[in-house]
Amino acid sequence: MRPSACPGLLRIVPALDGGICRVKLAAGALNSAQALAIADAIDEHASGIVDITNRANLQLRGVKRGQEDALIAALLDAGLGPQNATHAFADDVRNVMVSPAAGRDAHALFDTTALASDLLSLLQGDARCAALSPKFALLLDGGERLMMLDHPHDIWFSAMPSGDRAEPLFAFGLAGCPPVAAEHANALAAVAASDVIALTRALLHTFLDLATPEHARMRDVGAVHSPDDVLAHAVRKSGVSLLRGEPVERWRREPADALRRLGAFQQRDGQRWHVGGQPALGRMNSAMLRGLAALSQSNEGATLHMTPWQNVLLTDIGTANVTATLQTFETLGLATSTQNPLTRVIACAGSTGCAKSLADTKGDALTLAARGVPVQTQVHLSGCPRSCAAAHCTPFTLLATSPGRYDLYTTHDPRERAGFGRLLARGVTIDEAADLLNASAAPPFDEPFDA
Repeated sequence: MRPSACPGLLRIVPALDGGICRVKLAAGALNSAQALAIADAIDEHASGIVDITNRANLQLRGVKRGQEDALIAALLDAGLGPQNATHAFADDVRNVMVSPAAGRDAHALFDTTALASDLLSLLQGDARCAALSPKFALLLDGGERLMMLDHPHDIWFSAMPSGDRAEPLFAFGLAGCPPVAAEHANALAAVAASDVIALTRALLHTFLDLATPEHARMRDVGAVHSPDDVLAHAVRKSGVSLLRGEPVERWRREPADALRRLGAFQQRDGQRWHVGGQPALGRMNSAMLRGLAALSQSNEGATLHMTPWQNVLLTDIGTANVTATLQTFETLGLATSTQNPLTRVIACAGSTGCAKSLADTKGDALTLAARGVPVQTQVHLSGCPRSCAAAHCTPFTLLATSPGRYDLYTTHDPRERAGFGRLLARGVTIDEAADLLNASAAPPFDEPFDA
């Protein structure tokens, strides 16, 4: 294995609470047999705990020393490794994010399931992709209402209305996100759906052609090469025809709705539903996994999907089973409504699991949720500036400064959204933070508060 700080299925990285093994899921999907295999594996070889990541993967924590090979073998036997891979590092590069409701969301412009599978095949089958960083990631957005649009990606594609064109179109860009608001950067161009794979291959090869050893991400190449230069290089390689000009520049992606990750929503066929629930702080134990596997098995055709909001979606539920499915989620410990404040709090592993963390963020997050979190907001507790639990800036961030103490930031001021946003308070306790957050509907803070 090549050196890397990123855990993978084949590369278990040590942490304060034991080894970390990251299982990358194709389109976030997990069938019932795989869920049971993970439950058995973490009970026997790890701590019995698994975290859902903000890229809809699973992170197995507390892997026991000397049990690494046995755990890896169990996961590979369950079909959780790269499929039909042609290079040794295929597991590292399986980074394609789609909607957890892809192919089922009634608002989608395009069913991305087959195209996402083709992108994974490209990443796993192209030997040059072995040189990509394990963090290099692609976004494929079909226009679903349930879609994570805030995570920056090295290459993103987003379905756009094609007008009178016979073939669907995808707008695309580099080192960023699809534009939603007027102030967001425009798409670079648009391409026919049938050309997405060829263009992606050319963009990946272009990145590898232009990158120096210090360039791990597309933004690094973008710092020394203009987007037009990168695109021209890729077009020469692919021969793909691009649509550019005012229609693409004016295009804005319809806003997504993250609340559709919770509760029940009808799918595009009008006959079935997807049901979503949030485990506290994105963490599941083996009993919860077994319960979810049993629920999937009892609903014919249902599939579990992890989401980038660190929750679980069970798709293809018949109308007659929706109420019982929601009740089972709650019984298993998954919140199905935003009325539960735990659906509005995220936290990293904290000082119980990570030596870099300055506070017990998991424990403090539970305390904060118990005090109440304002409706229609989100709070992120980070044990250090690396922000491992959130790939985007949340409305409020509590950045640990010492055990039980945090600096409070907000991104509500659009003029100050760099880093964690604007500093509101220094060195506050969780109780003080709760008071400030619950008063956040009052006039804005003029000066930072010092505890």
